[in-house]
Amino acid sequence: MNESTSAALKDRHCTPCEGGVPALSRQQAERMLQELDGWQLAEDGKCIRRRWKVKDFAAGIEFLGRVADLADAEGHHPDVHLTGYRNVGIELTTHAIDGLSENDFILAAKVDELEVPLQEKSD
Repeated sequence: MNESTSAALKDRHCTPCEGGVPALSRQQAERMLQELDGWQLAEDGKCIRRRWKVKDFAAGIEFLGRVADLADAEGHHPDVHLTGYRNVGIELTTHAIDGLSENDFILAAKVDELEVPLQEKSD
């Protein structure tokens, strides 16, 4: 990851998108994805996603609550998932353009700054 560019993403703010602008191309999305750790581009190139295994259900709910607060502050809302009581997933896309915008990468960089209560590794 390019630390200076990632820092630049997390220091920016999402801007309202009401459509009328093109979604990022796959090539643009792949280039921006290099700025992030652990995020993957969906096969159709229209969203990015990341998954975590948290220590328990309460930790997952607490983490998703912080993601929700961040998303509200940025005005850009991800799809969030908690399955199997500790598998957390976040998917980012810009619905107004049916694809990815810079906002998705900005929010992903900010989510990466949140502490995630991960499941401890067992031997």
